[in-house]
Amino acid sequence: MAFIRTIPVEEAAGDVRAMYERTQAALGYVPNYAKAFSHRPDVMTGWSGLLASIRGHLDARRYELVTLAAARALRSSYCMLAHGSVLLGKFYSADQMTAIAGDPPTAELAPADVAMMAFAEKVARDAGAITEADVRALREHGLTDAEVFDIAATAAARCFFSKLLDALGAEPDAAYDGLDDGLKRRLTPGRPISRNAAEHIPVPPSR
Repeated sequence: MAFIRTIPVEEAAGDVRAMYERTQAALGYVPNYAKAFSHRPDVMTGWSGLLASIRGHLDARRYELVTLAAARALRSSYCMLAHGSVLLGKFYSADQMTAIAGDPPTAELAPADVAMMAFAEKVARDAGAITEADVRALREHGLTDAEVFDIAATAAARCFFSKLLDALGAEPDAAYDGLDDGLKRRLTPGRPISRNAAEHIPVPPSR
């Protein structure tokens, strides 16, 4: 469900079909976020390129933590669910993720991780409020200026994606409904999860 009409899977052709097929190959279904880009698949291509250039400089765990923090500040259910699920599958237990999603300083994270998440939240919430002291605090945790750039770029990029999806009314995919209830509540501060599992149908084979 979205506020704009998106191109249905069965009607997709050309670049839209190619985009749907790529996301289906990665997830097993065509996600609502891809449908939100169906009128402008070239923008999705540009976004994917930007994201790849940013995430290539961070290790996977830190990239996901920073992204989760920015999404938390933006109250983006879609991005919190997506990136919280990655962290859950690869790095943390459900209990740990519930703590991280709710209040990172109380979770069992390294001080540097807590600091970079706080910085990312501040970037997403009000980048104009960032001061030199905020950057100095990251340096005191051993982060280089290049790494500070990477954290800021990750958080800033998340603002584009999260805000665009929320502006268009894109609901988090029904696939996330299977998460533990407590964790699911923590990861859903904004738009509710879609209840329409039928939306997530595969791209039909070419004729």
